[in-house]
Amino acid sequence: MTQTLLFASDLSAENRAAFARAIRLANEGGARLDILHVLDPYLPRRVLHDLEEAVVADLHRTLTDIREDYAQPEPRTLVQTVAGAPYAEIIREAHDRQVDMIILGAHRKRGQPDLVAGTTLARVLRSAPCPVLSVTQPANRDWQEILVPVDFSLASRHTLREALKRFPEAHLTLLHAWDIPGERELGSDSEYARWRDREVERLRCLLERETDQLMSELDSVPDVELVLERGDPLEVLMTRLRRQPPDLLALSSRGQLGRHSPITEALLAEPHCDIMLCRAW
Repeated sequence: MTQTLLFASDLSAENRAAFARAIRLANEGGARLDILHVLDPYLPRRVLHDLEEAVVADLHRTLTDIREDYAQPEPRTLVQTVAGAPYAEIIREAHDRQVDMIILGAHRKRGQPDLVAGTTLARVLRSAPCPVLSVTQPANRDWQEILVPVDFSLASRHTLREALKRFPEAHLTLLHAWDIPGERELGSDSEYARWRDREVERLRCLLERETDQLMSELDSVPDVELVLERGDPLEVLMTRLRRQPPDLLALSSRGQLGRHSPITEALLAEPHCDIMLCRAW
C-alpha cells in the first residue's frame, strides 16, 4: 500500500523547513505528499473562494521554489484547502486519508511555554492517529542521530518500534532514566550499593532483551546504543537535549508529552531538534 504523508502549511516563513522536510521524506519513501492549508470558515463565501485559489497557487509556487533550493524531484502531490479549525481539520484529514505521518512546522511562540498548550501543533500532537513530526531544522540535515527515551511501557515499545522501522540507517540512542529508591538514605551503605548495582544491571539486561526482540522482527535495523542515566526522567531528558542535541527526538504521546505534562511546553517552546511524536498504541 502506498504511503501518504500529510503536510499542513500555515503559509508562514517558519513552515518552510517543514515543507522541505516533507518533500524529502516523500521522495525518500516513495510516498504521496498531501499538502493542506486550513482556511478561516467565517470569511464571506466569495472571499473564501478567491482566497482558496490564491493559497493553492502560492503552495504550488513554494513547492517549486523549495524543490529547486534543495535540488529535490517533485513527489506525487495533492494540494488542497479546507475550512474550519486548523487542528480539528488536520486530525480529520489524517483519519480520512489514513496518512502514515503528519508533518508540521514549529509554532511561532518560542520562549513562551505558557502560550504553547493551545497551539495547533500541541493539539495535533495530543490527538493524531499517526506519528506527528514537528520540524525546526533544515531539510538538508540528515537524521543520523536519533534519541529515543524508553521505559517499560507499551507506549515506549511502540515508539521504539516506529523508530527502528522508519530509520534503519540511523544511529539510535535509547535513553532510560532510573531512580532506585533509598539512594539518599542508604547510598553510602555497601550492601545497598551492591543491591543497587544489581538492579541497574537487571534493568539494562531487560531493556537489551526487549530491544533485541523488536529488532528481530525487522528486516533492516539501525545501530542501537543503550544509555542508562540516574535521575528524574524529565530532567535527564532535558539535560541530554541541552548537552548533546540529537537530529531527531522520538517520543511517545504517553507520559513525557501527555496532556498536562510540563515538558510538552518546554520542548515546543524551546525546540532543540526535530521531534517525532508517536501515539501510545
